[in-house]
Amino acid sequence: MEEMEEELKCPVCGSFYREPIILPCSHNLCQACARNILVQTPESESPQSRRASGSGVSDYDYLDLDKMSLYSEADSGYGSYGGFASAPTTPCQKSPNGVRVFPPAMPPPPTHLSPALAPVPRNSCITCPQCHRSLILDDRGLRGFPKNRVLEGVIDRYQQSKAAALKCQLCEKVPKEATVMCEQCDVFYCDPCRLRCHPPRGPLAKHRLVPPAQGRVSRRLSPRKVSTCTDHELENHSMYCVQCKMPVCYQCLEEGKHSSHEVKALGAMWKLHKSQLSQALNGLSDRAKEAKEFLVQLRNMVQQIQENSVEFEACLVAQCDALIDALNRRKAQLLARVNKEHEHKLKVVRDQISHCTVKLRQTTGLMEYCLEVIKENDPSGFLQISDALIRRVHLTEDQWGKGTLTPRMTTDFDLSLDNSPLLQSIHQLDFVQVKASSPVPATPILQLEECCTHNNSATLSWKQPPLSTVPAEGYILELDDGSGGQFREVYVGKETMCTVDGLHFNSTYNARVKAFNKTGVSPYSKTLVLQTSEGCNFETQSAPYSQLVAWFAFDPGSAHSDIIFSNDNLTVTCSSYDDRVVLGKTGFSKGVHYWELTIDRYDNHPDPAFGVARMDVMKDVMLGKDDKAWAITEGGITKGATIGVLLDLNRKTLTFFINDEQQGPIAFENVEGLFFPAVSLNRNVQVTLHTGLPVPDFYSSRASIA
Repeated sequence: MEEMEEELKCPVCGSFYREPIILPCSHNLCQACARNILVQTPESESPQSRRASGSGVSDYDYLDLDKMSLYSEADSGYGSYGGFASAPTTPCQKSPNGVRVFPPAMPPPPTHLSPALAPVPRNSCITCPQCHRSLILDDRGLRGFPKNRVLEGVIDRYQQSKAAALKCQLCEKVPKEATVMCEQCDVFYCDPCRLRCHPPRGPLAKHRLVPPAQGRVSRRLSPRKVSTCTDHELENHSMYCVQCKMPVCYQCLEEGKHSSHEVKALGAMWKLHKSQLSQALNGLSDRAKEAKEFLVQLRNMVQQIQENSVEFEACLVAQCDALIDALNRRKAQLLARVNKEHEHKLKVVRDQISHCTVKLRQTTGLMEYCLEVIKENDPSGFLQISDALIRRVHLTEDQWGKGTLTPRMTTDFDLSLDNSPLLQSIHQLDFVQVKASSPVPATPILQLEECCTHNNSATLSWKQPPLSTVPAEGYILELDDGSGGQFREVYVGKETMCTVDGLHFNSTYNARVKAFNKTGVSPYSKTLVLQTSEGCNFETQSAPYSQLVAWFAFDPGSAHSDIIFSNDNLTVTCSSYDDRVVLGKTGFSKGVHYWELTIDRYDNHPDPAFGVARMDVMKDVMLGKDDKAWAITEGGITKGATIGVLLDLNRKTLTFFINDEQQGPIAFENVEGLFFPAVSLNRNVQVTLHTGLPVPDFYSSRASIA
């Protein structure tokens, strides 16, 4: 019942309806409130003038909405009737229900008559405060509107059910408690309103005033008033006009405007409309039931959202902690590599210090011995040993040349941490949620006809689907380790083709690619299986030592610009006086590999160097001068000589041969990573590369025994 209270209150005064009347727009107003919002219109707009001109067809004429501006465009709270020269701008007010209403154009004259009987100003207009439709009243004034007796009965029952103290029905602001009730007027009064509106004189002196409680009982026991016709006040409603949809009396049918309309019995239509209202209420009841269930669902959602939020936050914290732990583990691994590089640098420098110290001691001893020999006065004895001493001095001097006094290791740590992919991934770290306004790119398609392998390199190509409308900002290419292990990123960028070098020979790799933009990352493409070159297997007679070999040439793309290529990039030379470096096209990270280089031209005292290097080796200094190359630079190199390079990544060693003879023990140890065959040339020296060769027999035998 409490939810119904707003339906029972007047939109103007905000109190329960008192003597409600029904406007043509079907809304209700208190009769007193209707009088309060009347506005007088010009004479030219009256119903009489309209009828005289032949334009009026109805007892109630609605004003043209074109001539009226109830509210300003900015909703400032002021309204005016436009188009009337005599109508002043009238500020509107807000009722307790929040509906804007207009006060009367002039205060009503004091009267002791009821609102229904009080005279209405000539040419009055009333505007519904709910739908804002306006109409001009005829001569009957407010008496021309039917009274809503049903609404009165509902209000009475509601107030009785509330069992609250009876309030005065005429108080303008806060209703006071009623002290009396007039049985004839059927109105509850407080003392001030009784003295002002119901003085005990004149015709009102005969009215019977009773206490409010007694008046409530008598009102409940009194027979309900029968509504009368608004056109014929002495006649009760007896029929229902189907066309006008309103009750009428018999005089309306005989001589009124309803004489030609279809009518039906009032009782039959009453039952029919009750049935229709009941059916409509059944549907509305179902909607109300669904709304209640929906509210229960929403309240449950509030609780569920709170629980899910706590669970999701805990999951997010756990995931971030796992990332931090993984980063800390990787940090420890990288620090271990830095320490290893640190120890390697110290070892190289200390070895060089030891080597130079021994040589310096030998040189100093030779110098002191020669000085003592010079002091001898025996010419024949001196000449017997002078030639040998002179050769020893020159030989020792030569041994201090060719980079002996150049540090083999730099003090800088050239290790550069490539953290850009990780930072990019962190910046792209987001919740997986596809937004309709900015979706992720479509899954890329690998172009199989352009994907291939050569030796231990793989080239992959991909593209966006033809009907894709979402642009991709870049792509991420991933390969596994060639042994079915985890995928790792090998390329991140905008290009749609990539060549990956330094793969293992005779290995099977799985490749996949995905696209990304600001919103997120697309699903992976289909996985492509790639097989690198098998090379050749050599087994020597002395031992079943297996070796995979590869054919490759020099790489013009990574070489210094002074290097000159010929013989399908197998022969290189350099006319520059300074050293220039050229690399092979194939890199190695696993297995045993052997290749040879023959000296085609060797004059002008060049200083060639042969060995291996990393991709980022310096190209304008002698090979081996930085810590990114390992090379042989001295001893027995002449025109026609053959230099062999043996890279054993299984044992992490590098060995050199000249004319099939091993040059001392193993030249370098602890060699691991990705290495490319390398040569540095100067002064017109020319060399030719020979690949696809087996490992020397004696090394195979030694390796099999080891």
